[in-house]
Amino acid sequence: MIVKLGTLLRYKTVVRKFCSAMDPFKVSSELSAAGVPLDKVVSALETFAPKELAESWDNTGLLVEPYTPRNVSKILLTNDLTEDVALEADSNGCEMIVSYHPPIFAPLKSVVQRSWKERVVALLLEKRISLYSPHTSWDCVRGGVNDWLSSAFAFDESTPITPGADPNTGAGRILNLISEIPLSDIVSRVKLLTGLSHVRLAIAKEKVMHDKVKKVALCAGSGGSVLKGVAADVYLTGEMLHHDVLDATQKGISVILTNHSDSERGFLKSFSTNLENRLQNQVQVIVSKVDKDPLITV
Repeated sequence: MIVKLGTLLRYKTVVRKFCSAMDPFKVSSELSAAGVPLDKVVSALETFAPKELAESWDNTGLLVEPYTPRNVSKILLTNDLTEDVALEADSNGCEMIVSYHPPIFAPLKSVVQRSWKERVVALLLEKRISLYSPHTSWDCVRGGVNDWLSSAFAFDESTPITPGADPNTGAGRILNLISEIPLSDIVSRVKLLTGLSHVRLAIAKEKVMHDKVKKVALCAGSGGSVLKGVAADVYLTGEMLHHDVLDATQKGISVILTNHSDSERGFLKSFSTNLENRLQNQVQVIVSKVDKDPLITV
């Protein structure tokens, strides 16, 4: 049988395309071409908040990087990376998680099934999901978590409690309010910003709810060590040791506590849009729906 050369070439082309379509590695490669490379996401995150801003004791940056690289087209933001959040990221088709708190802090001696943190790492590696944690770099940077917490109030001056090399960055914030407002209004504004129906309040010695507040010192998370000794009318933080609360109230400073992560989590919603813009809308950024503070008021 005589087959024309042109016909044979067309046949070979069809076969080649069919085989390529059936090749899972090629299909996977084509699908991963969407989005942006991992290093571009890391660069965007560290342009916003350089790692150098993080506290020396912290563990920030890229914490999990799967062996086989793939582009990032969907990111999940979370305050805490639990197993439920990791499964949520996988079910939503996310190639990357940005977890404010670093789930890997103390060194891991193994990656097996005996502890939940090891199981999280194992799942991320199996599903090829990268993990980045900014933690205290987001606390210190301008426009970060502490500035989000500050946005509950109208102020004319905001300065870091412990400035870094750049005096505009650092841990905590001291706010001089534009006008004096009652302590009851301070509480209401914190509830409105955080979406909480209840907060914990220790009223300063010889103070009442309608006494006026002019200066607020705040630190997201566990702010006792940062706030200690700072002159202010009110301390606002997530959690503080019992005796530090007593010490503050005896010095005429009222204390508002929200629970640790409830003083931080609300920042994620505004940052999701920020990160999408930094990545030129080539990546979808979503906020976890299952992430929550482990403590509730009952």
